[in-house]
Amino acid sequence: MKNLPIIVKIAALCTVLIPAAVHAETLTLAECLQRASSGNYELTVSAHDRAIAAENIVQAKSGYLPRIDFNGGYTLQLDPQAITIGSQAMETQDADFGFFSLTATQTVYDFGRTAARKRRASLLTDSVGYNYTAQEKDTFLQVVEAYYGILEAQKLIQAADDEVTQRTDHLRVAKNLYEQGVVTRNDLLQAQVKLADSKQNRLAATNRLNNRWLYLDYLIGQPLAYRAELTDENVPPAVVKGDNAPEQAFAKRPEIAALTKTVEAGEAEVTENRTGYFPEIYSTAGVDYVENSKVREQAIYSATIGLRINLFDGLATTSRLRQSVRSLSKNRDALRMAKEQIRLELQTALNDTNVAAERIKTVEEAIKQGEENLRINRDRYQEQVGTATDVIDAQTLLTQIRTDYFRAIYDYQVASARVQKAMGDL
Repeated sequence: MKNLPIIVKIAALCTVLIPAAVHAETLTLAECLQRASSGNYELTVSAHDRAIAAENIVQAKSGYLPRIDFNGGYTLQLDPQAITIGSQAMETQDADFGFFSLTATQTVYDFGRTAARKRRASLLTDSVGYNYTAQEKDTFLQVVEAYYGILEAQKLIQAADDEVTQRTDHLRVAKNLYEQGVVTRNDLLQAQVKLADSKQNRLAATNRLNNRWLYLDYLIGQPLAYRAELTDENVPPAVVKGDNAPEQAFAKRPEIAALTKTVEAGEAEVTENRTGYFPEIYSTAGVDYVENSKVREQAIYSATIGLRINLFDGLATTSRLRQSVRSLSKNRDALRMAKEQIRLELQTALNDTNVAAERIKTVEEAIKQGEENLRINRDRYQEQVGTATDVIDAQTLLTQIRTDYFRAIYDYQVASARVQKAMGDL
């Protein structure tokens, strides 16, 4: 390195420092949620659904407006049409002629069919909007899980590093004692194997961290190579008061609002299909033009008011009505099921939050005991009172306690977020 040109040294230094500067960005949980709201790929796809559903309202409203049809063309015939009177033939039409027809049709009264169709389309559009909000909440919870999963993985890597350090030190001690002839080669081999095992565990923890970063990047719409410094913050505790917490959750959960709108849309669909048994009053106005020099009136203007009713359609109307009634029953059952699922979701989240809080209290004290246990067994081994197995068991136990502690902390954060989501507050 001393012999390298100064420009090469500077370039090498930049190669090391610049990526560190790029990845030095600090990212909070709130910023992650904001990025997910605007950049999540699945939410971007779902955002189209509301616009698509809104077009159904436009189509339903078209029943209030007249339908205008135009038909036109030019006909070439070998011989013109003619009639025979006695022994003479008289042409009634030119051989070649143009024609067109322009007709406007307006439904005057359809016994509420168009109104029910429009109401159903509007309710389904609202339902799609609430479903989007529900999907957004689900995505937020996934972001929370990924966010704290990364923080947990970082802590577990620290615990793995500590274990590697402890076992490296233990290997050094075992090697010294073996060289002094006071321990067997078995102690040395055992220390080497356990150190290798700790390094493998660290590799697994590092891979877990990378995979969790990849998942978070996907959720918040960032490139998969994106990395940042996550802040270790706490999820605000959810406010759950009284026995009517589930009812409070029902009022705020978008899933319930979406299903309620779907049920109301199903009722409108039943009304719409029931009108299939009723007639429809309509009016038409139009003009039919045929280029014909043989007749006096080439353009016929007309206006009609009429009644249109289907007398038999192969039981299609009856089938559609039965189908809509069954769909309505299904949607009502789905709404009841969703409420029970929310009760279950809320209760399990509350249970997990309470248990995680108790785990934190329990393991906090155990860490101090584990550290003391390791110190005692290490001293005993160096004084030739204890065995190498005792030291390794103490190291394993301490690593497990620290792992449990970090998992309990982040399990608590995720469980708190689940309570918030269950209450419709996330």
